[in-house]
Amino acid sequence: MFQIIFSDLSAAEMARLPKALQLEIMSEFQVMPEDLNAGSSGEKFGVLRRGSETFHRFRTRDYRIYFQKTNVGVVVRRVLHRNTLQDFLFRANLPVGEDEALQGNAAFWRLIDEGGGPKNI
Repeated sequence: MFQIIFSDLSAAEMARLPKALQLEIMSEFQVMPEDLNAGSSGEKFGVLRRGSETFHRFRTRDYRIYFQKTNVGVVVRRVLHRNTLQDFLFRANLPVGEDEALQGNAAFWRLIDEGGGPKNI
């Protein structure tokens, strides 16, 4: 069984959204194991790497979902409004919307790490 697991912080971020919007976001966040194989994510998922870790980014509406693949599914680390990221990118003097720029920024990784990580999942 392939599961979508929310960290405490990402679950709280989703809970702050109106129920109808939560349902819309989740209906669009369709992820299967084969979608996350190396080189197959294409346009659907962005890929960010930190050392040996691989993170994925899914854009839907005005939100960005950052998650990691585990042996049982995916762990959603953060659910951020695009304005949160645009503000972050502006303050960090990074070009807006570039995964490569984000993956090289320590402040971005602190933001993601706040969401907790897979714990032997």
